[in-house]
Amino acid sequence: MSISLKGVMQSTVTPLKADFSPDLPTFERLLDFHVRTGATAISWPHHKGESLNLTIAERKAFSEVAVKVVAGRVPVSIHVSALAVEDSMKLARHAQRIGADAIIAITPYFWAPTADAIYDYFVRLGTAVDLPLIAYNSPSYLAGVEFTGELTRRLIERLPNFIAMKEASFNSEKFLEISRVALALRPNFSMIAGVEFLAPSVPLGCAGSYSSAGAICPNLCTQLYAACAAGESARARELQFKLARLWDLFRDQYPSSLKGGMVVMGRPVGPTRPPLPTAGKERQAYIATQLGELGILETEPHGW
Repeated sequence: MSISLKGVMQSTVTPLKADFSPDLPTFERLLDFHVRTGATAISWPHHKGESLNLTIAERKAFSEVAVKVVAGRVPVSIHVSALAVEDSMKLARHAQRIGADAIIAITPYFWAPTADAIYDYFVRLGTAVDLPLIAYNSPSYLAGVEFTGELTRRLIERLPNFIAMKEASFNSEKFLEISRVALALRPNFSMIAGVEFLAPSVPLGCAGSYSSAGAICPNLCTQLYAACAAGESARARELQFKLARLWDLFRDQYPSSLKGGMVVMGRPVGPTRPPLPTAGKERQAYIATQLGELGILETEPHGW
């Protein structure tokens, strides 16, 4: 039932053709690129993967490709959150049928459910399949709705397959609150940082990150994690400053600018589906300038 989640994991983007239709062959290349460049796990489709812009049928098709291409080299978790709870259940059951290693889900979208309602939702989801369950805390996406230490405690005590949390509040106090409770009850529970804020998170019990910048600079992401794990605080701080600057660059109309940066790195993955914009030539040129100043162009893989 359990899997090990640690290090620099990748929540991939979603490649699309010029007409915004799914580009499955490029998705295959992207998945293989991430595994070859050191990803310790794959998870799709987070918001970086435009999950809300895809149909349920498209999400199932991409998920099947992910499991097939990764082929057991690293764990694959499928993000099953959808606007309709019933669709989340269908995606979870589909993930189990195709051989995914885990599912991940955020708190329900748009509404502001109570802690009891969130508890009931995750219990329903966690008991619907025989897969490890990863929760996703991101209050900025959900009008302040978030996990608490108490809610985490209740879920760990109820669900033996609740093994990890992607904690993306970017709030060290919240990360510490959840980490303290989770690790006391389940020592092998994986606290996973959203994007690359590893330097402030690893000392608080963080096991790794779901990477954003890994689509651009996997070497830099791996170096940051290694420095944090080794307790090399000065080195970690230096690398974290670089990655924080990259996050400021890519968070603009996320993941539009990230996809624009992938063009610069010779790994084009097509446009971003409306209503999000696609990074044009001017934006790509600016991104290239920033990557050059950070030394990314000379130190990271170019192309597939």
